[in-house]
Formats: sequence, C-alpha cells, structure tokens
Amino acid sequence: MRRDLAGLAKMVRHFCEERDWDRFHNPKDLAIGIATEAGELLDLFRFRTDEDMADMMRDAKAREKIGEELADVFYFLLRFSQLYGFDLGEELVRKMRINGEKYPVERARGSNRKPDIRA
Repeated sequence: MRRDLAGLAKMVRHFCEERDWDRFHNPKDLAIGIATEAGELLDLFRFRTDEDMADMMRDAKAREKIGEELADVFYFLLRFSQLYGFDLGEELVRKMRINGEKYPVERARGSNRKPDIRA
C-alpha cells in the first residue's frame, strides 16, 4: 500500500466511495469532523501534567489511542483536500513561507509569542 500523500488520499477516497459517503462530505461537515477529532485528541491531554504526558508518550496503549485520534484528524484533512482540490503539500509549503515572514528567526527564536500586529 502506498503511504505517500497521494496514495493515502486515494485510499480514503476508495473507502468513502464504497460506503457512498460523498453526499455527507460537504466542506462544513468535513471541517466539523476536523474540529471534532482534534477536540478528541486534545481531550486525551486535558488536565494532564507534563509528567503525565511524558508517561503517556512512553505507554503503548496511550500512544495507540493518540495515534488513532491523529489518524482521525488526518482522515478528515485528506478527505477535505481530496474532494475540494487542495494540494496539502503545496498548501503547507505556501503557509510555511508566510510563517517564515511572520516569524523571522531573529524575532521568533526561543519565543512562542505572537508577533505584535501593531508593529
């Protein structure tokens, strides 16, 4: 099985077409799916300390659940992009260029603060 982006998108398309799910996959519902699954991923870390999270990253069962939620988010991203003609690779490259301008190394290194939009 191909595990590149195009191959994965093809696998998702085939899965959905076999189940006749195209009619349920409009942009709004796919965006809701992304947010819902991202929320489920976030919930795994809710109220966890740094030590708890480090333990989770070492625990096979916890990693399996985290991986499932990451895959659910990825599924909806692939499905949205595949149905509506977004090249995720190109979109990421474009966005990284934008982020490079927004967060130049000399101002952003070692800081997670948003840039001052008034500057």
